[in-house]
Amino acid sequence: MSRLLDDLQADLAGLRRQSLLRSRRSNALPCGPWAEVDGRRLLSFCSNDYLGLAGAPELAAALAAGAQRWGTGSGASHLVSGHYDCHDELERQLAGFVGCERALYFSTGYMANSGVIPALVGRGDAVFADRLNHASLVDGMLLSRAETHRYPHADCAALESRLVASTAKRKLIVTDSVFSMDGDIAPLAELLALAERHDAWLMVDDAHGFGVLGPQGRGALVSLGLASWRLIYVGTLGKAAGVSGAFAAGQADVVEWLLQKARTYIFTTGAPPALAQALLASLALIRDGDERRAHLALLIATLQARLAGSRWRLLPSSTPIQPLVIGDNAAAVTVAQGLMEAGLWVPAIRPPTVPAGSARLRISLSAAHSLEDVHRLADALADQERDLGGKRPAS
Repeated sequence: MSRLLDDLQADLAGLRRQSLLRSRRSNALPCGPWAEVDGRRLLSFCSNDYLGLAGAPELAAALAAGAQRWGTGSGASHLVSGHYDCHDELERQLAGFVGCERALYFSTGYMANSGVIPALVGRGDAVFADRLNHASLVDGMLLSRAETHRYPHADCAALESRLVASTAKRKLIVTDSVFSMDGDIAPLAELLALAERHDAWLMVDDAHGFGVLGPQGRGALVSLGLASWRLIYVGTLGKAAGVSGAFAAGQADVVEWLLQKARTYIFTTGAPPALAQALLASLALIRDGDERRAHLALLIATLQARLAGSRWRLLPSSTPIQPLVIGDNAAAVTVAQGLMEAGLWVPAIRPPTVPAGSARLRISLSAAHSLEDVHRLADALADQERDLGGKRPAS
């Protein structure tokens, strides 16, 4: 047999030995607090459905009505014939919602991030990226062929030293707003000040902030009162919005340039217009979702209070992402499996998603959870602590 397949199989075996082999579990229920996996009903703390909208009947009805009105597909790329009136309306409302002049709707968040960066910078330019940025931002940075500079997480002094040393023609600072595996928030005001001081673009991926942070869920930038023509805002529509897709927003000419140059927008079939119809309904629910966000804040505070006196170490986070660091890969898998045996689904996150030695449980809270759900999770973690003999997990 070919060495190609032999090597691949050996690499898979290596992943298995290191407790790094990933596997999928098929859920037989709609996205929500409860899942059914392999015939077992589980209380789920896995999804990014922060406002509990993915299973909302209002969105299902809007999607069905959109399919009746528009059919199931767009038929072509946006710049050929696959752009519809509802796409226009969605972009208009998204831009207004996040306080920008214009927005461009992408089919996925990965496509937005991997398309925006190469549209803004290329050879002879430079990208400055937080070391914990999402993989889609890393890939966009590499696709741009610009010089790449990754600064230590949230370290503005280190970033400034790199900006000062750079002789690149154009500079782009790229960051997540809420970091998906840590739950902390980037120093966005400081980053914008650096962008202004060094004449750079600042691109903010607000995947985990849109719908959750700021008044009416308008996002991380609005929550801090930040606005500038040099800001490029990316919001994801498959997390708190409960549907699918993403958008890039900013100054009108900047967005026009993205429309002209972002290959992941130009060279793909447009998203079905029925999805845009569902997203318009989602945006209305987000705008009127203060009660959901208040309940979510209560759940976050409750979980933190319940675990405060335990051996478990939650990373500091005011967001629905509540990471519990364990350290060892196998130990993280063992704790996750123990929770699953108790009827709770909490994913174990290991390298390369997180740095080596920082394997963790990524607890993701949703407004669809109840206080009783969070108490059940805390009780189950207390049971796991006793099973481990009270030993503090490696950190």
